Amino acid sequence: MCLMIMKRSVPEVFRGSISKSQNAKGFLDAVEQYFTSNKKADASSLLAKLISMRYKGKGNIREYIMEMSNLASKLKALKLEFSDDLLVHLVLISLPTHFGQFKVSYNTQKDKWTLNELISHCVQEEERQQREKTESAHLASSSQETYHNLGQLEV
Repeated sequence: MCLMIMKRSVPEVFRGSISKSQNAKGFLDAVEQYFTSNKKADASSLLAKLISMRYKGKGNIREYIMEMSNLASKLKALKLEFSDDLLVHLVLISLPTHFGQFKVSYNTQKDKWTLNELISHCVQEEERQQREKTESAHLASSSQETYHNLGQLEV
């Protein structure tokens, strides 16, 4: 009776592909095999995503690094662990070229950063770059105004 109820609750698409079990346990085992994820495939997919990530300079760098850390945690749960040092290097590699000076600064230091230290330094560096960009835009804007005003004086 239980087997009949279980078979009716499974979508028809699956019924034909599941072996014709004579008992409920055999039926459940067959269903489980169809829905068990392949851990190697999951690990491979997560690892590919992690190593192909690139920070595009849009959004929050802290969230970006936390997303990388989250992927590393998922890999750890799948028994594919790597050190925080490796994760720090993966983050640094994924940063765009305008972080070049920042990367050189890290590589010339004797101390290694933890992931939290890296996040803190990256946030500071991103804020510094945004300030410089704003200042240079303001400088360019005021230079154009000065040049424009000089042109009006000569007329």
